[in-house]
Amino acid sequence: MTTAHLPAFAQLPPYVPAHALAYDGSGVDGPAYVDVTGLAHRAPGWLDTLVSAWSAYGLALFAVLMVVGWWRARRAGAPAAVTALAAAPITLLAFGVDALLKLAVREDRPCRTLAAVTLEACPAPGDWSFPSNHAALAAAAAVALLFVSRRLGAVALVAAALMAASRVWVGVHYPHDVLAGCLVGAAVAAAAARTVRRHQGALADRLKRGPLRPLLAAA
Repeated sequence: MTTAHLPAFAQLPPYVPAHALAYDGSGVDGPAYVDVTGLAHRAPGWLDTLVSAWSAYGLALFAVLMVVGWWRARRAGAPAAVTALAAAPITLLAFGVDALLKLAVREDRPCRTLAAVTLEACPAPGDWSFPSNHAALAAAAAVALLFVSRRLGAVALVAAALMAASRVWVGVHYPHDVLAGCLVGAAVAAAAARTVRRHQGALADRLKRGPLRPLLAAA
């Protein structure tokens, strides 16, 4: 029987693993990635433990800073509270944009491409690397917080830089992944936060008539 006479399902192309379709980003800054992961391998155990914990759980700090920013903004009036409340959805918006870029680029994780000992287990094939979601979330939260409080935003910016660096240190991202993630998160957050700030008065008037009214002013 020739191929032409085979049933339709028998003529489908062979299965191709997800990692075989991935983009190899090692040509961008693979040597830098190997240098960083090598340094992490030689670092004191307490430092690696600290960086690994921050990489895994550090995003919780940004949520805490958002709550603090909202709590303080309530005293300044409903418009300021609206800007503070918007920080969380703005951060989620940046995450969504970053996730779409991941699906478009499909860059394989460096720990699957390069021979390196990593602190964190390598994500499964198909869990793409570029841009970094952690870096995008941290940068977006930091920029959104700058529109709420310069002091809180400054703390968040330092924390965002540490988060981005930690993702390379534990071995799950190239440096260009976290840099792109920071740029995406910051750009989306800046555009969205400016829009909210421009219309915060009108938004406050509308929200005062809804179930979110108790969140807009101090008791």
